[in-house]
Amino acid sequence: MPPAIPIATYRLQLSADFDFDAAASVVPYLKALGITHLYASPFMRARKGSAHGYDVTDHAQFNPELSGEEGFERLSAVLRQHDLGLILDFVPNHVGVHYDDNPWWLDVLEWGPASPHAASFDIDWEQLPYRARGGVLLPIIGSSYSQALENGEIELRYDPAEGSFSAWYFEHRLPIAPERYGEILRMILKDAGAEEGAPGRAMLALASRYQGPRRPNRKEAPSFKAELKGIPGAADIIARGLTAYRAGGDRTVPTQALHHLLERQHYKLGHWRLASSDINYRRFFDINTLAGLRVEDAGTFEAIHRLVKRLIAEGKLHGLRLDHIDGLRDPVQYFQRLRRLVRDAHGGRSRPFYVVIEKILGEHEKLPSFAGVHGTTGYEWMNVITLVLTDGSGLEPLDEIWRQVSNQSPKLEPILRDAKRRVLETLLTSEFTVLTRLLARIASGHYSTRDYSADSLRQALELYVLHFPVYRTYLTSSGLSAHDRELISGTIERARADWFAADDGIFDFLRDTLTMDLIKPGRAHHSAPRVRRFALKVQQFTGPMMAKSLEDTTFYRYHRLLALNEVGGDPAARALSAAEFHRMMRARAGEWPHGMTATATHDTKRGEDARARIMALSEIPGEWTSAVARWKLLNAPQLLVDGDFRAPSATFEYMLYQALLGAWQPDDASFPQRMQEYALKAAREGKQETSWLNPHAAYEEGVKGFVEKILDPSLSGEFLNALQTLAQRLSLLGALNSLSQITLKAMTPGVPDFYQGTELWDYSLVDPDNRRPVDFAERAGRLDALEKPDWDRLVEKWPSGHLKLAWTRHLLKLRTGLADIFTGGEYAPLEVSGPHRDHFIAFARRRGREAAITVVTRWFAPLTDGGRHWPGPENYDAALNVEGYAVEGFADADAKQLRLSDLLTHLPVTVLKARFTGAVKLARERAHT
Repeated sequence: MPPAIPIATYRLQLSADFDFDAAASVVPYLKALGITHLYASPFMRARKGSAHGYDVTDHAQFNPELSGEEGFERLSAVLRQHDLGLILDFVPNHVGVHYDDNPWWLDVLEWGPASPHAASFDIDWEQLPYRARGGVLLPIIGSSYSQALENGEIELRYDPAEGSFSAWYFEHRLPIAPERYGEILRMILKDAGAEEGAPGRAMLALASRYQGPRRPNRKEAPSFKAELKGIPGAADIIARGLTAYRAGGDRTVPTQALHHLLERQHYKLGHWRLASSDINYRRFFDINTLAGLRVEDAGTFEAIHRLVKRLIAEGKLHGLRLDHIDGLRDPVQYFQRLRRLVRDAHGGRSRPFYVVIEKILGEHEKLPSFAGVHGTTGYEWMNVITLVLTDGSGLEPLDEIWRQVSNQSPKLEPILRDAKRRVLETLLTSEFTVLTRLLARIASGHYSTRDYSADSLRQALELYVLHFPVYRTYLTSSGLSAHDRELISGTIERARADWFAADDGIFDFLRDTLTMDLIKPGRAHHSAPRVRRFALKVQQFTGPMMAKSLEDTTFYRYHRLLALNEVGGDPAARALSAAEFHRMMRARAGEWPHGMTATATHDTKRGEDARARIMALSEIPGEWTSAVARWKLLNAPQLLVDGDFRAPSATFEYMLYQALLGAWQPDDASFPQRMQEYALKAAREGKQETSWLNPHAAYEEGVKGFVEKILDPSLSGEFLNALQTLAQRLSLLGALNSLSQITLKAMTPGVPDFYQGTELWDYSLVDPDNRRPVDFAERAGRLDALEKPDWDRLVEKWPSGHLKLAWTRHLLKLRTGLADIFTGGEYAPLEVSGPHRDHFIAFARRRGREAAITVVTRWFAPLTDGGRHWPGPENYDAALNVEGYAVEGFADADAKQLRLSDLLTHLPVTVLKARFTGAVKLARERAHT
């Protein structure tokens, strides 16, 4: 049996090109590497061709593109054979919609609010204007609705196998409400001239039996469809008669007929751009094809977890990574239900089950304690590691460089606030409109608040959202915590300070609605269901709002040091001292010792080793300033300039130079194309000169041309030579940083998570670049050859990445051999003395008498002549205080000081086994059941 708490996890991205059988083939390699749990991307049925699996269309089935249940069983058998556990990335928040592959969504389109699946979707049915009946907006049309209709792109079709009618817009199926089948049949028979024949009379008789509104109803419809498809000759007549609805530019009557039919459905077709302003179903962020699930509905929760429960009961699933928990209406309720489900799957017994959540924490924000949750997926710890390895003395010069390049303050808040405004105005307007309408309805529900105008309420709520500092609060239907109350009240005061109209109590009303104090006993009577709905829906809105504004906009506008522009990070953060790092690790050991520690994921903005290179710029800010100044002059002829128009912009050009250094792989023939694709995505995400919603063709061509030209040796030889010279040095500094990075990941409290392929150097850019195929055969073959690593030889050949692979296995072997220490041990900082003391971070992990001592080096530039040579032991003028420990391998076990030049003989990092000789305390472990 694999351990209940993983020793190390390894993320695999499953797809049609890398299915269950492909995953099974790498299990022996993962075992040899030291991994205890395979951590799989979503493997439920998803949209055909999905490269990631997050567009689930049926939670109850395995994805057939991954080789289905049979393939999963083969993978499960191999995992069991090698004693590896399985962790699933599970998606409780949303499903893939539109197209023709989600049975729940299709049923909702067919039956509207009467569908039993309508309760599973967060649809505001009454929001669409100028309609006699409610409906859901479907923003799927590539042109205008009228063009699509008149061009014949929307077709009414009959499915003789089902006896059903659907409109189709290319690959999108739009079921017709059965209550309209009677009128369709009559019109089809008339157009086909088949009313008098036997099939025609049978079809008319069928239609006449279901007279009256809403008929055939849901109970009657299956019989209606079955009888229709059973009428001999009906399918041929319908095929001829559908010309009555065959729209076209010169077919006015059929076009009007199809339009009127579509207008009387439970949906409204619209141009895709309408989504940002008019959409009335909750989405995953701003993605129209991912609809939010109301997992708070008990039936929905049970249905989407059915397969998960079965796999847990069968002992084939050992943990869950829960995607986007900030999208859930009530995470507290969700995790309570999930814990009960796990216990039921285990036959009513309380057994360990590993659960981590995708949760991005703001600076100084603490993770709420959710039932059964072991921690997060580790973004916050990735950034902590980055900040402790970044040279803080170099950040102030980088502030100044950024000030000169951007002509703006290095403060982040104004840029983030502008990004939030842009997102509110363009991407999430419709979700915000739903909230403001609900707030206005609450206000109008009592005479004491009815004078607050809808416009004033919208402006007040907008200010609240702009000033809200984290992703969300965690109110439940029964109330809120003291922390959330303080957070809401503080945000209200900041919003109030930014308000220039008359207040008249509008912010007090907004605060009391958000905290639900408005419906406390003794208060003026307001609708309690509406207040609760508003307060809880705001929570679901602020998370996507922050994510789109910070990660997907601000990170592409603010380029002071790209290593800090990482998911869960603060681009304007200061570096961490060793003392601060130790304090955070000690707290983590006591509070969240079993959460993941990541250095790369499928969501990170760049590969972990690219980030390690870029962070080294903080060690050479003067040289970096000079290099950028020269490169700008050399590359000025490659810019596209026309009057005030410049492509790329000065700030974007500065970003590109950092990105180039991080990802630099001159031997990769695809590198120029990869950089062009990255540059296009970065430009659109920044939403300044161009965007996904409104692409600026000239600017984008200018950016593409600039990247192409500066990477062309025939045009930019001098620049490329200069870039190569600095890149070589940064590559060495980055490799050294990477060794420290993975050592901290593996040895500090938490479960180290390895993203596929990153055991060799990983210079990937943002997705989809980080989902390129991984050569596991090469890695497995190399690992076999490194059974007894020659560290000096590996150092000599460090660019190959084999050093990183060997060191990764060495660390995981230590974790496996000392599992109790790393799973439940204490964290104890160790003191380093001497002239170079600030270049080292040292600590012990211990449990009882067993201990492991870790030393990592940082700020390598002065120890390597600016990245020109590998550091040797003679560079380390410092000593480690090991009082209270007997260190294995050192003859003088009673020594209180060990010279780091004796410890770091091959690599700038080390982990030593030791015995703790001090007083032993009984460790108190936090229980997660």
